[in-house]
Amino acid sequence: MKRYTRARAHARVPYPGTSNTGGIIQPGAWGHRPASHRGSLSEAARRPGLCGCPSGPSWRQPARGATSRSGGGGGETEEVAPTRAPPTSRRRRRRRRRRRRRRRRRRFVFVSTGVPPAGSQVSFPQRPGRHREAPMTFGRHPRARRLLARLSGRRRGACARAMEPPRCFALELPGCTLAHFAVGELAPGARPDPRVAALLGPPGRSYSLSVPETGGVGARVRAARLHQHLRQQLRRGPFQRCELRRLLGYRPDGGAGALQHGFLLRDPRDSPDTRQALLELLDACPEAPRPLLAEFSGDRLCQLWQQPWERRDGRGWRQLGGERVGPAPEPALHPVVPDLPSAGVFPHREAACAVLEACTSFIPEAREVLDLVDQCPEQVQKGRFPVIVIEGLDATGKTTVTQSVSDSLKAVLLKSPPSCISQWRKIFDDEPTIIRRAFYSLGNYIVASEIAKESTKSPVVVDRYWHSTATYAIATEVSGGLQHLPPIHHPIYQWPRDLLKPDLILLLTVSPEERMQRIEGRGMEKTREEAELETNSIFRQKVEVCYQRMENPGCHVVDASPSREKVLQMVLSVIQNNCNYL
Repeated sequence: MKRYTRARAHARVPYPGTSNTGGIIQPGAWGHRPASHRGSLSEAARRPGLCGCPSGPSWRQPARGATSRSGGGGGETEEVAPTRAPPTSRRRRRRRRRRRRRRRRRRFVFVSTGVPPAGSQVSFPQRPGRHREAPMTFGRHPRARRLLARLSGRRRGACARAMEPPRCFALELPGCTLAHFAVGELAPGARPDPRVAALLGPPGRSYSLSVPETGGVGARVRAARLHQHLRQQLRRGPFQRCELRRLLGYRPDGGAGALQHGFLLRDPRDSPDTRQALLELLDACPEAPRPLLAEFSGDRLCQLWQQPWERRDGRGWRQLGGERVGPAPEPALHPVVPDLPSAGVFPHREAACAVLEACTSFIPEAREVLDLVDQCPEQVQKGRFPVIVIEGLDATGKTTVTQSVSDSLKAVLLKSPPSCISQWRKIFDDEPTIIRRAFYSLGNYIVASEIAKESTKSPVVVDRYWHSTATYAIATEVSGGLQHLPPIHHPIYQWPRDLLKPDLILLLTVSPEERMQRIEGRGMEKTREEAELETNSIFRQKVEVCYQRMENPGCHVVDASPSREKVLQMVLSVIQNNCNYL
């Protein structure tokens, strides 16, 4: 359809001074005027109203189907009115406004998401005489800068986040499965996970609360304690009606400070009290490190957005502009595995000492543990007698077997952690994983010095050693199921170089049903990990698999389900076959 301008509309009526022969306008001849008058009128005459001159041509049109006579040049001219009246100026303006609104909406969707809306083509009006632009060249359009400036004004604080690499998240789902999604720049070729949309999108409201780990060992310890504090608070008060899931933020490049341990809190009722309680919880947290809060929402195009919250100095909280949430590919290795040597599976004694050194200000017993470790030599040598370590889950018969084996071999029985620090075990068991594992790791080095002394006199039997410390740390830190554990022959399963190595390690195993019966019969107080072993079968399986993947030295598996006498015979047979001295 042609666009009717004022100049064309003016050409429908006879011009002043036209002759009888040149002033007749045929029906349907829109936009035509006599050749003798083309280009002879001024701009003000062709477009009445520009100068406000009352002598300009009239815009009034005759009625449909009527005829009019006008005099010009001394003669009469009969004008036949068109059979179809053109649209009025008000209609034209209304149509233009609608077109502009549609183009503006399409541009906004394209700039925000990078994807044109369904059923539309991102294009812009072309000016006459110019070459046709590519439909996706938004940056060269004259209105691009103004629209981008308007968007940047709404998304204050998002410029710094846009310069960072795209962040990915691993969300733990029921059944110990993981769902990955990205925030910001989307990963190409990744398939969307419907489970993510069901948890993050409506109905209901989901919030992410994470603690960044930046800096040295002290900052890592503070972040771990804050993460534990948040977990305890999110299970109380108004958060009890919400679903709490484990959330891990990471970068694909795995740079320094890439991990963010946190939680996903889903409120099925989308109550404003939940948001207010979260903001009050963050206000009560210390200044550093400060947790990062964001909430997820959906739009009319069924797209997910993450909108972070930022604290203004002394003026409360404000919500920043949203970032697109999209699918992310599952990494080949769990994101937390590269961080394990500094988070729980310490490769040497100095790494564990640095963690407890950062805890001396709020755990006085940490200084005493460090003093005992300093009394132990850094390099110890095993004596000529064999050293046998017996490992296994709780209630697998370790205490009974170790006592029977030590009596049969007339060996010295040692335990890890040793008796000199076991009195503080309850204190460190209530701390985060990084502190708890540092305590048990240093206990292994204290036991190593005792092994070096006793192995020069007689055989040594040890109830638990480094394998127990490493397996529980891996199973606790690596979220998900068995498929997310580090693969076989990974360096994380290797023995530390500065720790005394035993001659033989036995792993006692029983069926889950037998283990539960033994635990109920013991009636002893359970640690946090023992309670999780009972309630979480996936965690128990992860611990057992990690035991079996340990290398240099590996574990010899012994079935401890039969009677005590039979189990003792099997254990002594394995010891005789692997220890030449016996």
